[in-house]
Amino acid sequence: MAFSIVLGNMVMILLYVVCGFLLIRSGKGHESHAKTLSAILLYICCPGMIISTFQAMEYNRADFIKIGWFFLLSMLAQFAVFGTLFFVFRKRFEQAKYRILSIASVWGNVGFFGLPVVTALFPSEPLVGCYSSAYLIGMNLLVFTIGVYAIRRDPSYISLRAAVLNPTTLSTLVALPLYLLKIRLPESLNGALSLLGKTTTPLCMIVLGMRLASVELKRLFSRPFVYGVCAMKLIVYPLVAYGIVLLIPGLDETFRDCMLVLSAAPSAAVILSLAELHRCEQELSANVVLLTTLASIVTLPLLSLLIA
Repeated sequence: MAFSIVLGNMVMILLYVVCGFLLIRSGKGHESHAKTLSAILLYICCPGMIISTFQAMEYNRADFIKIGWFFLLSMLAQFAVFGTLFFVFRKRFEQAKYRILSIASVWGNVGFFGLPVVTALFPSEPLVGCYSSAYLIGMNLLVFTIGVYAIRRDPSYISLRAAVLNPTTLSTLVALPLYLLKIRLPESLNGALSLLGKTTTPLCMIVLGMRLASVELKRLFSRPFVYGVCAMKLIVYPLVAYGIVLLIPGLDETFRDCMLVLSAAPSAAVILSLAELHRCEQELSANVVLLTTLASIVTLPLLSLLIA
């Protein structure tokens, strides 16, 4: 059952990617349009998705504790795998590609890719959306601290301000008090936010297809190093994260299954943004984001076989 649901979602995602690809290759769209759509996604659609997700839930203490545990355990999994890779490749960290390997193997496209899959798997469980938000907050804290340090090898570039003052974290800081205080937004406003949130995945995958259309496909598949990153991000890391939650008694199946699916999301686009900002293996980073996204269309359904 889980396999067919996830496979169906992957086929749908692939169709969105093809639409974006054809839009550019047919000449009906321009590469610059992808930047505009990305800004709409980041600053409008993603906040709408997060706030409407929390609004769909009624506060209770047990759920709030679960969200807290998800935040802590997802950070533990990310830190454990990143720390292991950092230790293994510490003598090669002068080579930028190994630094990209370490961050791209851990941080994934949870909001735009993982969330719609867990929502489809558990349509009657609004809590899964809150798990995604908790994962995203922890990921942002790590990306803009140890992730930036890994790229620059200079602690002066670490930005706690960037870790907090980004649309994902700020949206959660707005949504969480409303959830805790049981404040409901007007139905019309919440409906508008929900509609915006539902556009995140289609738009994100269309943007991906647009970017894919501007890449020379032969170069995309010509770097063996990228395949190692794909294996780490799409197979090894999610299994480690899943193993961690399996070892802890008292966690329900939905909690464990969400950890598996969200951890199996492809490498996050923020990795490419950081690589471009700090001029560190931009082409490799772009290849990793694109190829892990394409490969996840196969790996995510296979990993879903572990779900009961």
